[in-house]
Amino acid sequence: MRSEDESVSVWMRELREMPADPPLLGDVNADVCVVGAGIAGLTTAYLLLKEGKSVVVVDAVGIGAGETGRTTAHLTWVMDDRFSHLESLIRTDETLRVVESHRRAVDMIEAIIAQEHIDCDFERIDGFLTASDAEQEKIFGEEVTAIRHLGLQMDEMDEITVPGVNVGRVMRFHRQGTFNAGKYMVGLAHAVRRMGGQIFTGRVVEARGGRAPFIRTEDGAHVYAKYLVIATNTPINDRVTMHTKQAAYRSYVIGCAVDKGAFPGFLLWDLGDPYHYVRPVRSEGTDLVIIGGEDHKTGQANDAAARYRALESWARARIPQLGPVVYKWSGQIMEPVDSLAFIGKNPGDDHVFISTGDSGQGMTHGTIAGIVITDLIVRGRHPWADLYDPARKSVKTVGTYVGENVNAVGHMVGDWLKPAEVSSESEIAPGQGAIMRDGASKVAVYRDEDGGVHKCSAVCTHLGCVVQWNGGEKSWDCPCHGSRYDANGRVLNGPASAGLAPVDEEGRHVPPEGERPAAERRQ
Repeated sequence: MRSEDESVSVWMRELREMPADPPLLGDVNADVCVVGAGIAGLTTAYLLLKEGKSVVVVDAVGIGAGETGRTTAHLTWVMDDRFSHLESLIRTDETLRVVESHRRAVDMIEAIIAQEHIDCDFERIDGFLTASDAEQEKIFGEEVTAIRHLGLQMDEMDEITVPGVNVGRVMRFHRQGTFNAGKYMVGLAHAVRRMGGQIFTGRVVEARGGRAPFIRTEDGAHVYAKYLVIATNTPINDRVTMHTKQAAYRSYVIGCAVDKGAFPGFLLWDLGDPYHYVRPVRSEGTDLVIIGGEDHKTGQANDAAARYRALESWARARIPQLGPVVYKWSGQIMEPVDSLAFIGKNPGDDHVFISTGDSGQGMTHGTIAGIVITDLIVRGRHPWADLYDPARKSVKTVGTYVGENVNAVGHMVGDWLKPAEVSSESEIAPGQGAIMRDGASKVAVYRDEDGGVHKCSAVCTHLGCVVQWNGGEKSWDCPCHGSRYDANGRVLNGPASAGLAPVDEEGRHVPPEGERPAAERRQ
């Protein structure tokens, strides 16, 4: 078991044991270049290879090392943002097509597992939606009405049928699923390589469509292709457009040890805001129950310890036999303004396709991306393409769109006016970071466990917001559009592609080698 102080997901063992993919050192050619080796990128690569296309996959770190490796791996067609909400935004027939797409995604995952003989603990299980208080009971009733109107199969029950789980009234949905996401990604990567797909590591800093699409890594290597697929959780090829249509949230997860076989497979969600979600995991020696939730906007809270405590308190009140917490981690969720992922042609970009806006259902949305993008490239159409079109607009979500962007602009302006968090480096504890002022500049200062001090510009290289320290992940997070950097300023998540500019001993900002300075990028 991992130490409970270590922010690492339960799936990372399998992913870390994979041999490292070679770096992209020279120029290569392919029919399709996929940027990102998470579930969306590898599923797309796999399905394109089955269609006879040549495929090159490039990832900054490695297979599943981004947000796919931080999932809780629920496989479900029960919509994260609720059917009653979705029906208020789109027509009934469109809602049913959304449900169909997520059902098909679970079926596709099951089929790939069977075809490729992937041993990843796949189970078909029941999912339960529950209400925890009077406010949630009202939403529960609205959901029952919406589900009946849609004609979807659901059992309304007075109590859950999972022994040892104490919640009240529930809706039960049959034939949902779970799996070990790490083992699945390992198997999917093996299948991609077996069919002739190439997988490389390299941080992509430029992606250009048009008549001659290509990507360029920070080391100067290129992939030239007929089509590009950007599957990087949030697009790194787009400066503004897509990032105004979605917002980044951190979601927290704990894993508690339980006796082997203590729980059958199940999924559980409540209707809180932020809501909670639960599932067991088969593991060596002992099983686990993992519990997630307590979300907040990325870069707008630094209280991970309190979030983990709240998760544990919520869980122990409902599952008394939970053992000690042995895993803690958090992940990034991209919430689109209308609850549906953005999958398809990148607005204004010929021969470039994107997958983003997972909305808490990354495993199914990522698989849907593979299905839709493959058909768009091979056949030029897919029946779900209009639902997930990245260029779509909705009058009904204007309020949400404006609210999210007002929030981002507020941080873009207001955080520059805030005073320094500390006035001296000596105030920063080992293993922690804080924002300091140096004249008109803001500096992100990190003190490592040995007492060494590391400084970089606090200005996000995407659109110039001031980053904030995330003590739970030891990272600098942007509160505007979700870019994240490690403690030394190296990019962890887009949309930024350049790291935070280092600061030398005289306080001068020095552009990282091979990366353009923030000022130049904003021109």
